[in-house]
Order: sequence, then structure tokens, then C-alpha cells
Amino acid sequence: MKKYIRRAAALATALVLTLSLCLPAAFALDDPQPHCTAAIVVDGDNNEVLYDYNAYEKRYPASVTKIMTTLVVLRAIDAGELTLETQVTASKEAVTLPEGSSTAGIVEGEVLTIEQLLYCDLVPSGNEACNILAEALCGSEEAFVERMNETAEDLGMTGTHFANPHGLHDPDHYTTAYDIYLMASAAMEYEIFREIVSTPTYTLEPTNKVSEPRILHSTNALISNWYVSGVTYSKAIGIKTGYTEEAGRCLASAATDEQGRTFYCVVLGSEYAQDESGNWHFYSFSESSRLLEWAFDNFTRTTLLSETSENVIREVPVTLSADTGHVLVQPVGSIEATVPEYDPAKAELKMDLPESLEAPIHKGQVVGSVSLVYNGINYGSLDMVATDDVARSDFQYTMKVISDTWALWWVKLLVILAVVLILALVVYLIFIRPMRRGGRRRYGYTGPRRGGGYKGRRR
Repeated sequence: MKKYIRRAAALATALVLTLSLCLPAAFALDDPQPHCTAAIVVDGDNNEVLYDYNAYEKRYPASVTKIMTTLVVLRAIDAGELTLETQVTASKEAVTLPEGSSTAGIVEGEVLTIEQLLYCDLVPSGNEACNILAEALCGSEEAFVERMNETAEDLGMTGTHFANPHGLHDPDHYTTAYDIYLMASAAMEYEIFREIVSTPTYTLEPTNKVSEPRILHSTNALISNWYVSGVTYSKAIGIKTGYTEEAGRCLASAATDEQGRTFYCVVLGSEYAQDESGNWHFYSFSESSRLLEWAFDNFTRTTLLSETSENVIREVPVTLSADTGHVLVQPVGSIEATVPEYDPAKAELKMDLPESLEAPIHKGQVVGSVSLVYNGINYGSLDMVATDDVARSDFQYTMKVISDTWALWWVKLLVILAVVLILALVVYLIFIRPMRRGGRRRYGYTGPRRGGGYKGRRR
């Protein structure tokens, strides 16, 4: 049951996000035109898409995949299948990687905890750490990948299919910028994940196979200068890089501003290339920070409609009341959105109210709804409720009951039949019955007569 609830919630979230994809079109805001093949910026606090560029087109994610690998493990820990302290021995198969793979330097037979492996997975993007985690949880990479795809389905990642736990290229291993946001926001619900992806440098202490500490550096240049300098972003709080020749340079990132707002950005298929001035850029980093800053600068959380909004109170006629002929109604709650500058005068209120209401009416009673439409986009609806009580007139109510009752065809039929029966009875009593009595034959008394002719013997 929980699985289906999660799927329903994910679908609902997907529907809300899909609707919000057209938000920027409702406002006069320039397109930031990122240097990449796909991108998305999302208000993570409210699950509202602020900008998208090919966000639903399938792309190769490279090592951004490791967000899902980590999420599967964290969910398994929640389920009691593992703990962060669980010790795992690295197998030969797990540490045997294709040439050019990113690695945390883990060797065969090395014993590490799940927590250490998660750091090795996310900070230096160690492919072997992903393989070890997969074997530790599911016994094989294939079984783990099946779990990854099940989790993706639960999250509503309809444009995603995983073929391995680390993101090395496979034609059947793909996702979308939107889906990456879904798994990133789900993973960021875990404190340990937030801690790891915001860690610039991690020290892997000596183990049974390696006697010296290993210093692991984050591949995310928004929080670390180790691999790429000069592009750190002060608001960045993680999350994960990815690169293969087929995928290009990819980055899922998150940032929090001075107001405490958290925005997510996903950039896929960017390049290390020169700009018009001849300067070289890792566009996955520069474009991510630029898009995030663009969103922070241009979008604010705004109340679009509430009970205090202008021109929102309406009068609805009331029947069956001796005191008033109408009742005032107003919205309850509010419609909010993360939007650029908003002009309430351009908003259209679409009221769904009855032509009239019957008393009694109670204060706070829902009588209809109002939707807010701005530049052709429906941002939602609110219930319209009565602002006062309206008492019912007993006399008017009684007359209405009589009128409504008389309007029923079968009542009319019964009344007609009753009248006909009464008339028939009257006719019978006045005319027919007396006539029957007058027409009866009258008979005299036939008993013995006084002094009659009795002829018996006398004494």
C-alpha cells in the first residue's frame, strides 16, 4: 500500500510540476539561454519549476546516477536492511573498473563501512564504491539496478531507466533533467546525504588494506577548488557531477540564499569550451551558478490570491430569509507561487458561484470556488465561503415546501383523485341514496287482528 501511495504522491507532484513549467511564460522575463542541451531550475521548497530547457528530453546522466545509488541505500537503511556502520568487504569484481573510471582508490579485500562507501561514492565519485554498495545490499549489480528502477518508478521518474549503479555509458541508461531533480530532492531529505554532498574534502582513515589516510576531494567545483578553480558559488550546498563523452558535462546542484530559499538546478550536456572572448569554461559549473543566481534575483514567493485581495468579495442572492436578500462570500486560504514581478490588475478571477442560495446559511459555509488565471495560466482555485450567518424564515420555508410539494406530479394526481372521490361521495349522498330509498316497496302489518275470525272451540 505504501508503494502505491508513494506513486500516487509522485504522480501528483509530477502533475503540479508539469503545470508550473510554463510559469516564466506568464511573466516578462528574458530567457537565460544556458550553454547545455537540457536544464531545469526548481524552487525546491515548493516544488515549482521556475525555468526549463528540454527538461523532459532523455539524456545520459553519467555519474549524476550516483544520487539514485545513494538514495536506494539510504532507503534500505530506513527499512533496516543495512546501517551506516555495517562493514563491507570489497570484492575483486567490484573494484575492477574500465579504463578511465573515476575511483576512490578502494582495493580488493578492503573493509569499509556503508557510511565510508557513501562518501567514496559521492565526494570523489568512486565507481567501485557504487559496485560495492550494490553487492552489499542486493548481492549483485543486476539486482541493485532493478531496485534503482523501482525507486525511480516510485518517484515518478517516467523518463528514466538505469542500467548500472555508477553511470558509465550504456545506451539503455538514461534520464531527464526533470527526473534528476525528483531524485535529488528526494535524496536531500536525508541529513547524511546533505552532509556528504556539501563536503569539499573527506578523509578516509586507514583500513585493513591501506595504512595511510586518503584525502578525497569533491568533484563539484561549486563547493571545491580542487579540480576546477575560480567557479565556487557561495550559496551552493551540493550535489553531484557527472561526465562521459556521450553525456557531456552534467551537474545537479542546489543552493540556499540569504532568505533561506533552496533552489535546485540541473544542467546536462554542457561542455568545456571557449566563450566569445576566448576564455575557457566548464559550463556545467558556470551555467549552474548563473541559472541559480538568475532565479534568486528574479523570482520571489508571492501571494497571488487571498481573502484580502482586491475585488474578490462577491454577493450571492439568498432566498427563504426574512432578514436579508444576499450574503457576502470570500475566498478562504491563499494561492502562492514563486514568480517574477506580479501585477494583480492583470489577473483574471473566474468565479464558480450559484445563482442564489437558500437560507439557512452558516458563516464559513463553502458555497463555490474562485480560480486565478494570469496570462492564460490557471494557478489554482480557492473555496468561496459565506462571511455571515443567514437565518431561515419558517413561514417562507413552509410556503416553499407546499409549493415544491404541489409541483410533484404524483401529488397533483393524488389530490385530483381525492377530489373526484369526494365529489362522487357527495353526489351519492345527496342524489343517489335518497332516490334508492324512495323507490323501495312499502308493506302493511300482517299480524293477527283484534276480534279476528278465530274459529276454535269456545269454552
